[in-house]
Amino acid sequence: PVAVLQGRAHYYERGRPDEMRDAIRTLAGIGCETLLQTNAAGSLCLDMPPGSVMAITDHINFTGVNPLFGIGPGDGRFVDMVDAYDPALTQALLAAADAAGVTCHQGVYIWFSGPSFETPAEIRAARVLGADAVGMSTVPETILARHAGLKVVALSLMTNYAAGLVPGKLGHEQTLAVAKASASDVKRVLRAFLERYT
Repeated sequence: PVAVLQGRAHYYERGRPDEMRDAIRTLAGIGCETLLQTNAAGSLCLDMPPGSVMAITDHINFTGVNPLFGIGPGDGRFVDMVDAYDPALTQALLAAADAAGVTCHQGVYIWFSGPSFETPAEIRAARVLGADAVGMSTVPETILARHAGLKVVALSLMTNYAAGLVPGKLGHEQTLAVAKASASDVKRVLRAFLERYT
């Protein structure tokens, strides 16, 4: 059995990093054990072009905020984030991609608050920090899920190169177009992963 959420609320929409807290606590409350996330992201690697998929192995929170702000000391606010993206589930995701005939990269995702795209200078800084993909989501949900005791596995779809990597401007229309064109690959990977999930 699975529970499916369509879309997510983002920090940039109302300035609340804990926007997804109730949804994730509800998933944990009805018995979910794993949170499988997907997102659209910008690639920081020239060998991971738009249309590529990437399993997230770790993240960098570049926003300065945390969805656990205000959590009391008795509520477990000091959450261990080592292996935040479950290594065994990540390997299962990679195996599912292979079985589906989809090349799946793996790497580190960096969270910027948005909604403006990052500057080329910010992307250069992110690359120095060790990021492979950039986006405006996923990290707060991962933190909330780990706080709720859920395992996490995540798949990013590269919809564009990040600012400054290649000539040209960024726009949301490109994100939507590439996401639509590459949806079949993502579906095949997710189906193969879920069929093998134990």
